[in-house]
Amino acid sequence: MRRYEGLPGTVEVVEHRSELLVNNPLGDSPLRQVAIWTPPGYQDGTDQRYPLLVDLAGFTGSGLKHLAWSAFTENLPERLDRLVGTSQMKPCIVAMPDGYTSLGGNQYIDSPAVGPWASYLVEELVPFIDSKWRTIPGRDHRGVFGKSSGGYGAIVHGMLHSDTWGAIACHSGDMYFPYGYLPDFPVALDVLRRAGGKEAFLEKFRAKVKPKHADVMTLMILAMAAFYDPDRESPGEYHLPFDLETGEIISARWQCWLEHDPVQMVDRHADALKSMKLLFIDCGYRDQFRLHHGARMLAKKLRDLSIPHIHEEFDDDHSSVDYRLDHSLPRLAEVLSP
Repeated sequence: MRRYEGLPGTVEVVEHRSELLVNNPLGDSPLRQVAIWTPPGYQDGTDQRYPLLVDLAGFTGSGLKHLAWSAFTENLPERLDRLVGTSQMKPCIVAMPDGYTSLGGNQYIDSPAVGPWASYLVEELVPFIDSKWRTIPGRDHRGVFGKSSGGYGAIVHGMLHSDTWGAIACHSGDMYFPYGYLPDFPVALDVLRRAGGKEAFLEKFRAKVKPKHADVMTLMILAMAAFYDPDRESPGEYHLPFDLETGEIISARWQCWLEHDPVQMVDRHADALKSMKLLFIDCGYRDQFRLHHGARMLAKKLRDLSIPHIHEEFDDDHSSVDYRLDHSLPRLAEVLSP
């Protein structure tokens, strides 16, 4: 692929220590690397300030992964170089944090079984970036975006943390859990049974050189359980939404998941979403995790609640759709710029 040949931005990778993540239940490191992209001209010695965008990676991903070279397409800094360099997008600062956990990923919400990840982002990471880079402080100049689990994090942060974020973009985000997760329960159930339960499965998973797809999907279900239904009496523990012997859905446990479903949450957080300067949602209509149905349901609720938003569908599935950032990032930068 022909790369953009104009003046590029600059990428720094710095280490940030989180006090909130110290002694987290999974034993994951509180030392986190965050990549920061600054636009061309940032290093010229001026005092110009810029909006801040924060990129939330999907399951099994990390912000650092978005720096990697990729055949036939652009990584995130290369995309930003082109969009800003060709004046398709106003200049901004973009942060790519590391939210990877030993359960394979992050939903960017607080959980006593995983750690206070939402609090880390809004109480520690954002102030850290504001103190070290020339951002324009304040939620009206700060946005969050992501795809898949990162898209879920973005939409939920728009609902729960509208004092931090002024605009969001949710690409192929997890929503309408009865379609998005429930069909994968039988696969996880079989894998967990064969392994001898969740603890035995995790031990075997971590010893594998090459996990199978079913193993990764099972790990994802455990990660979702840890975020959506942690055991409030025993920090570090979490509940499965099905009976491990019979496979029957446990209604009370499943209801805990549904309380975190954006399609269910929107009614409770309509005012927060109305305060957004931009609410962008898209999904491919061949999404293999069936998330396009949830995006349609969410968009209908947003219309019914008179919440301004942009909802787009496109002819693709869940994989390799970073090109859709061309549709969201310029809009985010536009509404967040002074």
